[in-house]
Amino acid sequence: MLNGQKIIVVLPAYNAAQTLRQTYHEIPKDIVDEVLLVDDYSRDETVRVARELNISVYAHTTNLGYGANQKTCYRTALDHRADVIIMLHPDYQYTPKLIPAIASILCYADFDVVLGSRILCGSALKGGMPIYKYFFNRVLTLFQNIILGQKISEYHTGYRAFRRAVLESINFEKNSNDFIFDNQILIQIIDKKYRISEISCPAKYFHDASSINLMRSMKYGIGIVFYSILYLMKKLKFFRIRLFD
Repeated sequence: MLNGQKIIVVLPAYNAAQTLRQTYHEIPKDIVDEVLLVDDYSRDETVRVARELNISVYAHTTNLGYGANQKTCYRTALDHRADVIIMLHPDYQYTPKLIPAIASILCYADFDVVLGSRILCGSALKGGMPIYKYFFNRVLTLFQNIILGQKISEYHTGYRAFRRAVLESINFEKNSNDFIFDNQILIQIIDKKYRISEISCPAKYFHDASSINLMRSMKYGIGIVFYSILYLMKKLKFFRIRLFD
């Protein structure tokens, strides 16, 4: 715990057997109260490895998608009475060593959400991010900052942490089961005027690190534009949108 807050790390897993051990061993157990892994019907030995590490495992019986995995992660963490929920990918793309800093921001500072930004440190390309992904990351982030009235350095990071009250008050269950979930939940958080902090977070790209292909990246980008404009329409009171209720 930090400042009397129960901290739970959730691991949304899919074919993470090769990197799970390294990720788990670097999670600082002195402040993290629980580690929960949700497996989205992996085709490798992710579940077996997780159980060998004595991680609490929740396994989907069919592949539901990255967004659906997060929904199970957050529901389960709330059921386990977490005060702070930190989402960490078990593919070791993001370092678990930043967990104390991330948790401290939520436990001691006046923020509700923390994002681990690959852009703030200026090392995204050095870490191996494909040039086309970097380009669209910057273009879409600029677009959303204008539409949403924010100054966030990156909307597309998978390293995120939330106070309990945030996840209890937004309608994340209505979000997509696919990758666009990541962006939808941020728009919901912005709509609720929660305070967002960012922390510089280098990321590594390698063979076992998860990634989405070009076609799914394009679908994700189109979804970002669509939901950003939808939010703008809601903000201008053109119509009511259930996603933001």
